[in-house]
Amino acid sequence: MITIYHNSRCSKSREGLKMLEKSGRDFKVREYLKEPLSKDEIRDLVVKLKVVPIQLVRKGEAIWKENYKDKDLGDEEIIQILSENPKLIERPIIENEDKAVIGRPSSNIDTIL
Repeated sequence: MITIYHNSRCSKSREGLKMLEKSGRDFKVREYLKEPLSKDEIRDLVVKLKVVPIQLVRKGEAIWKENYKDKDLGDEEIIQILSENPKLIERPIIENEDKAVIGRPSSNIDTIL
């Protein structure tokens, strides 16, 4: 099953959702601001995305700039921060059973479909 980690206020996330709808594939929508990801779920996504946790961070967000920008943080600390502040997670993320992509640019989504 494909899952899109979605923020309806984000144009790129809405674009990703439209791509999934047009694909005809079954998928579920997880509005991660309303249903935040656990630390284990974030760790799982990091593995599937083949990234390090800092690559999931939206560094332009005020929360990051004001509280974490100049700190030397380890991976587990970043995962904790993301679980407590889901707004900081890059979006959209599209996941299937064994792989995930960040839908920026939206053409990345094609690799899941």
